[in-house]
Amino acid sequence: MSNLFQNASFLNLDVLEAKNMSPVPSWEIEPVPVTSINPWNVLLCVTGTLMSCENAVVIALIVYTPTLRAPMFVLIGSLAFADLLAGLGLILNFIVTYIIDSDFVTLLSAGLLITAFSASVLNILGITVDRYLSLYNALTYHTERTAAFTYITLILMWVISATLGSLPVLGWNCLEDETTCSICRPVNKNNAAALAVSFLLIFALILQLYLQICKIAFRHAQQIAFQRQYMTTSHSSSTTKGVSTLTTILGTFAFCWIPLAMYSLVADAQSPAIYTYATALPAICHSLLNPMIYAFRNPDILRSLRIACCGCMPYSLTMRPRTPSDV
Repeated sequence: MSNLFQNASFLNLDVLEAKNMSPVPSWEIEPVPVTSINPWNVLLCVTGTLMSCENAVVIALIVYTPTLRAPMFVLIGSLAFADLLAGLGLILNFIVTYIIDSDFVTLLSAGLLITAFSASVLNILGITVDRYLSLYNALTYHTERTAAFTYITLILMWVISATLGSLPVLGWNCLEDETTCSICRPVNKNNAAALAVSFLLIFALILQLYLQICKIAFRHAQQIAFQRQYMTTSHSSSTTKGVSTLTTILGTFAFCWIPLAMYSLVADAQSPAIYTYATALPAICHSLLNPMIYAFRNPDILRSLRIACCGCMPYSLTMRPRTPSDV
């Protein structure tokens, strides 16, 4: 955009001086060069729009449904809000690239994206901890202490995310020294490496928690089988489905985020852009998948969505008990 403003001169000053400040005929004015639009930026803007709309629906359902007030739904709403901010950040990034030519706004856009995606990952960690506690402390889970712990955790996660997002604005950027840029300008390589390592540690913690969840689910199934002297088909299928669900969640999370995290550690701004696109797009699209993984699979949220859309509420959904597959 800076080149556009530098070259977009509608008056030729040299000609004006030579001709006693007479205006230059329109046919002598050089055409203003038009900045070409990168299809990648268009794709990001479209993806951001879809992310914003999809997660706005989740937030609206949770806010306007009185029964969705449990800690689990608060965490899902926080995750949807983080992904909504990520979508708005992608739209803002498109505006900054082609409309607003300002380094400060560029830093704000980068900070918003870092804050949103950091909060998204941390909220997934929070949801995992909540699911672990709901099984490990099943008898004391539905208490005020759990709700207080959830809100304190949310505040801590958003403070950490906002702190990470403020680093580019506070000076951790590469605008003054392009050689220090990471694959995501204006984030410098040190900042990108710190974010990547932090993500890998969070993923390791999530993996450990889900392994513990699987152990608890199998132990509960074995206890039920011992009490009844046999494993019923329904409990066996529910446990298997629960493990399959956890595998899908972990597999999707790893596939979307690990390539970008690993590539951020070894690449910089001089690396081929196609590799950056190939690793960044799955990570961005993970915020598109989050509502389908964490919100629309939940029977209570799904019931609220059905009521909001067409007023239909199947009896099977209203009476559906919670099974290990919902974990």
